[in-house]
Amino acid sequence: MYKKTDVEIGGKTITFETGKIAKQTDGSVVVTSGDSIVLVTAVADKKPKNMGFLPLTIEYQERMYAAGRIPGSYFRREIGRPSEKEVLTCRLTDRPLRPLFPDGYMCETQIISTVFSADPEIDPDVLAMNGASFALTISDIPWNGPIAAARVGYIDGEFVLNPTTSQLEKSALDLVIAGTRTAVVMVEGRAGELSEEVILDAIFFAHQGIQPLIDMQNQLREEIGKPKRQVESPAVNEPLKARVEELAADRIQTVVTTVDKMERYAAYDELKASILEQVDEELYESESEVFEMLDGYKKNLMRGRIVNEGQRIDGRTFDEVRPISCEVGVLPRAHGSALFTRGETQAMVIGTLGSERDEQHLEGLGGDVYRRFMLHYNFPPFCVGEVRFLRGPSRRDIGHGNLARRGVQAVLPEAEAFPYTLRVVSEVLESNGSSSMATVCGASMALMDAGVPLKAPVSGVAMGLIKEGDKVVVLTDILGDEDHLGDMDFKVVGTSNGITSLQMDIKIEGVDREIMGRALSQARDGRSHILEKMAEAIALPRQDVSEHAPKYITIKIHPDKIRDIIGPGGKIIRELSAEFDAKIDVDDDGTIKIFCSNDESAKGLREKIEAITAMPEVGRIYEGLVRTIKDFGAFVQILPGTDGMVHISELAPQRVEKVTDILKEGDKVRVKVIEIDGRGRIRLSRKAAMEEEK
Repeated sequence: MYKKTDVEIGGKTITFETGKIAKQTDGSVVVTSGDSIVLVTAVADKKPKNMGFLPLTIEYQERMYAAGRIPGSYFRREIGRPSEKEVLTCRLTDRPLRPLFPDGYMCETQIISTVFSADPEIDPDVLAMNGASFALTISDIPWNGPIAAARVGYIDGEFVLNPTTSQLEKSALDLVIAGTRTAVVMVEGRAGELSEEVILDAIFFAHQGIQPLIDMQNQLREEIGKPKRQVESPAVNEPLKARVEELAADRIQTVVTTVDKMERYAAYDELKASILEQVDEELYESESEVFEMLDGYKKNLMRGRIVNEGQRIDGRTFDEVRPISCEVGVLPRAHGSALFTRGETQAMVIGTLGSERDEQHLEGLGGDVYRRFMLHYNFPPFCVGEVRFLRGPSRRDIGHGNLARRGVQAVLPEAEAFPYTLRVVSEVLESNGSSSMATVCGASMALMDAGVPLKAPVSGVAMGLIKEGDKVVVLTDILGDEDHLGDMDFKVVGTSNGITSLQMDIKIEGVDREIMGRALSQARDGRSHILEKMAEAIALPRQDVSEHAPKYITIKIHPDKIRDIIGPGGKIIRELSAEFDAKIDVDDDGTIKIFCSNDESAKGLREKIEAITAMPEVGRIYEGLVRTIKDFGAFVQILPGTDGMVHISELAPQRVEKVTDILKEGDKVRVKVIEIDGRGRIRLSRKAAMEEEK
């Protein structure tokens, strides 16, 4: 059935149209706002697959034709891995949808968002998120939605719902939230050192703003929605459950109270093997069924100890951060390096400084973007004691790196004051929870070790939640197991002044303002503690960049002299770059930016450029080279590309009959500039130079 409806959000109209195109899907919608148009489809297999997890795939595709562009790849088409923006939008869409699928639903499900038209002022990512919810809501796919999403900005002390791209450039906040009717289910974004109170108000300002989208979806589900497929709740094998709990009762306590992660995992593996040997085979169909039963028992026991007994796995209090160790300057040739260890999570973070030519070039719907700060996060298998193929960065790696990049970017110096391109790489060496927050802390220290004048140090902490009925526990600095068994993963990054980045995912149907406020307040205390520990290793940026970093200088020349630096076909600038092992960038206004490998090269190159581009000064004496002899005088080069004329009467104090009596071509001669006329012609005098120097 064809249906078209409009919803106004933040003063902007969003149109949802279904039943016209992509009609062979289980649910499809075309979402339009301004000139941005996104098609979102939802399709699910009819037969379930016993995969042990929800087989949900989210894809987001930006087609370059949407912005009237031809792809810059060799094949001139969108091929290969998705871009970083596409990956991040997939994650934004996935995270609020996944917790709302019912238990026992195992049909392979795919949601694809395709950008057909891109308005440079309206980012399609939020449209894709709302379209995914709409497509699932009107389909027959079992799902406990709807949800809705919006972006919120903060401009001149006022919140702005779904700001345009131009507005975001002036905004101190870029936050995407997703929520249900009653609660917030996902938060992601950056902030300019804003307080917890402002962030909390922003989240629930956006949550209130998305309610018309929730109303619209509920209404259309009643009007055109397909009947939902029935999902049978997974039957509990009570005899197996009773037997597993009976066999595990004595030894499971040892497992859940073992502090060391690897020892805890080893003890649990031994327990699994022992129980499998003792359980009668007629009680189960597969070994995985036994292990799932044991996992559930362990999870409930751990949650119960935290909520009812106040006992975390490693014995910490709810607001306690694990022991922290910080070192800087650990890699001798790196420009900046830091080793950050918090409990059993460890990251080696390296900072590298480069020139403007090292900026990252990104091709997107909004045009070419040049990024001067990059943060790359690597999570190798050995950091969790596993063996697997190295396949490049995963979607998780890209998401974690983006979160850390946003958190650190807020405190970077402006390009005008510190024009280096910056790259930070985080090598996660050990992981037991919140390696992305270890990356933030290590990045802050590595950049300060490299001599980058950060506005303030940055730290991050991951918060968890255990909610059992009316009992709610908020945990600071969660372990991997606490993340796995808990209901929320809330990462908060910031300085001592405020929040710079945050990300929240939940496994339950949402959290309210009171819980989120507690988490933000507790996170602030955790960040402050971590900043104190970091300051013991490095409190302020180094006074100068690393001795191994390129040295940066700027020279201002007259724009007319740019051609002298470039040379015919770029000959001069290439020769200078090779001679001094330098990168030279020349702006149209005559600003020359130089990156050299050391101070000596930088000094020599500066002198060479100043000589090439120097302007002659009246009254100054130069040592010149005789280029041409004429009957009336000689033409002398006093600066590269700059000649003047010495009249025969200015060659000597006495009368000179022939110019060649005094000078020959190729001679070096000291001359004084006595006049530069309105046409730029230079008069020189050997006589005046001789008299002055006498």
